[in-house]
Amino acid sequence: MYGGFKSLVATLFMPFPLLLGLLTLGFILLAIGRRRLGRGVVVVAFSCLLLASWRPVADAVLAPLEDRHPPLLDPSGLEGVAAVVVLGGGWWPDARWPISAQLSESSAVRLFEGVRVLRFFPDALLVVSGASRSGDLAPVALGYAEAARALGVSPERILVLDTPVDTAGEAYAMRDALGAEPRLVLVTSASHMPRAVRHFRAVGLDPIPAPTHHRAARASGARLRDWIPSADELRKTETAWYEFLGFLALGFEHEPSGRP
Repeated sequence: MYGGFKSLVATLFMPFPLLLGLLTLGFILLAIGRRRLGRGVVVVAFSCLLLASWRPVADAVLAPLEDRHPPLLDPSGLEGVAAVVVLGGGWWPDARWPISAQLSESSAVRLFEGVRVLRFFPDALLVVSGASRSGDLAPVALGYAEAARALGVSPERILVLDTPVDTAGEAYAMRDALGAEPRLVLVTSASHMPRAVRHFRAVGLDPIPAPTHHRAARASGARLRDWIPSADELRKTETAWYEFLGFLALGFEHEPSGRP
């Protein structure tokens, strides 16, 4: 119940639906004769939408999240790693497509990084997690497991946690599966890593961050299109905003009892 409510709130409070609602309000005010107020609302909403879709703004709000934890470029110096944990993301299971096409971009990049890191630790498990938020879809953890096997990971080294629907649930499921003692490498998108680490630490785990799928500051600014507002840049702003909302919800997702 809480997971569905949280997802609905996050969707409704994204920049695009918020600003679209504000634009609609402005046009309604214009239609009923409140022209000065209506024009002001429309100008503010349209200006905010342009800024949210502009690369300098999108990078400015996303980069601080992505830069919080450095990439794990060379894991060879780590000792005692018992598991590499890949957090769930999006996927669209369809038998007509190869497994590489069924995983979303972020999920595919996360799994690729998890398998890369796993190669440094021949005795470690690859833990893939994530349930389905839609009853008619299989859990993303199963898609991860299939893709990992296709990439050469032995099935005996793959642990599937297919019940957690969010990051808090993944942290509890990981602790229940392996306990609080094993040393873990945590793989997720760079923008999501700060919040993921907070969730894992809240349940007594101390993961080693291995962020991937960096999206900020990927353009040089040398091309004209780098300065034109776009849907891709708006999605980056929405990612940062989603993580901000997630931090606000953190206090409601961990109880003193140690259960979500």
